[in-house]
Amino acid sequence: MMAILSRLWSDWRRKSRYWEVSRVCVPLVTGMAATTVMEFTDRIFLSNYSVEAISAVVPAGLTAFLLLCLLGGISGYVSVFIAQYHGSGRPEKIGAVLWQGIFFTLFSGFFLLLFSTVATVPLFTMVGHSPGIRNLEEIYFKILCQGGLLYVAIQTLSGFFTGKGQTRPVMLANILGMAINIPLDYALINGLWGLPELGIRGAGIATVISWGATAVFLTLCTFSLDQRKEYRLFETIGLDREIFFRLLRYGVPGALQYSMDIFAFTFFILMVGRMGTVPLAATNIVISISSLAFMPALGFSYGISSMAGHALGRGRPAEARTAAWSAIHILLAYTLILDIFFIFTPDHIVSIFIHSNGASGQYKEISQMAAKILGLVAAYILLDIFYMIFAGVLKGAGDTRFLLLAIAGASLVCMIIPLYFGINFMGMGIYAAWSCIVVFIATLCLLISRRYRAGRWEKMLVIKFGGHHT
Repeated sequence: MMAILSRLWSDWRRKSRYWEVSRVCVPLVTGMAATTVMEFTDRIFLSNYSVEAISAVVPAGLTAFLLLCLLGGISGYVSVFIAQYHGSGRPEKIGAVLWQGIFFTLFSGFFLLLFSTVATVPLFTMVGHSPGIRNLEEIYFKILCQGGLLYVAIQTLSGFFTGKGQTRPVMLANILGMAINIPLDYALINGLWGLPELGIRGAGIATVISWGATAVFLTLCTFSLDQRKEYRLFETIGLDREIFFRLLRYGVPGALQYSMDIFAFTFFILMVGRMGTVPLAATNIVISISSLAFMPALGFSYGISSMAGHALGRGRPAEARTAAWSAIHILLAYTLILDIFFIFTPDHIVSIFIHSNGASGQYKEISQMAAKILGLVAAYILLDIFYMIFAGVLKGAGDTRFLLLAIAGASLVCMIIPLYFGINFMGMGIYAAWSCIVVFIATLCLLISRRYRAGRWEKMLVIKFGGHHT
């Protein structure tokens, strides 16, 4: 018996890809962690600044993030093209792919400037939050959109390295952004070190400055002498219509899939805002805490997309399956540890966001409500692992249309319709509203898992061989 178990253990270790998955994904997770810490501290600073500031920052931030993720997701989909070209041994196409992403980035910057000028006030007037909160939402949203070109550029340049499986520059760039953002954020919000006290406006400005530093670092890495020579980056400048439109063909559904996910949560936040300041503040705190689980899963999902693209470019889909399950095992271990804290010590976690003078009144009510909601979060973050990793494999293959249809259907049936009618007409409470999120994630997990097991993605590619599209 021991010999059989030993043989099974050896076989399992030989076939697993934990080291390779960690090498590709952990730098991405570290970069995501830097972004998460940046957002986490940003909201801690604002929650201690005023209840109105923390109530406004998440709705406005998520609404801006919805636009940024759509545009950044399209430009960042260059990573899948680059992964498949890299895996198939065609590095001469990588420079052309990168330039199509850069051209789309420039278009995105112009669009975001125009949209923020025209749509900010009507958008947040339609949301219907109180005038004080609405004014802060408009300020924060406009600043993020005006600096959005930098965010989209980060996604494009990150895709260049992620597609090749070289994720360390992405990690270092995000750590640099965090190191600049946190002290600058604190100073501009509270008016320290000779800087003005700008509150939520200061938080937005600090974020855009950190994006700028991150984008500059990635640009220097991308156009280093070695990269320019290996991928002929200056020789491939120009609009390649074929690659550009294929980037849109696969990148738009892929970006919409993630953006629809963000939209569902944005809609959730906006609907909860109609319940009052206390439920909105409690929900914003819990969303910020749950990012500790969401961002690592997202980082692994990006890494698995790249690894799946490499594997399919080499014609070895089995490698993608092994990588996916290796990633799931790693994330399950991490998330189970988080769940222990969420279930058994929620008060201690929530207290980080509570003002030092918040032992009574509004802050006490917010703290108690947020602690109860964390129990529901503990359930859905486990399901989210399977959804994110399997979606990463499908995206790496180019199965983005199914992802879009799945997320659109699930968000409409499980989130948008029940939340709209439940909150506006049926007196739905905050805990019932959060239960909709659990059902939403469970539905996505089921749909994406079934698609993954069906295996159609194993025969998909977004690139062409010999003039024929696969």
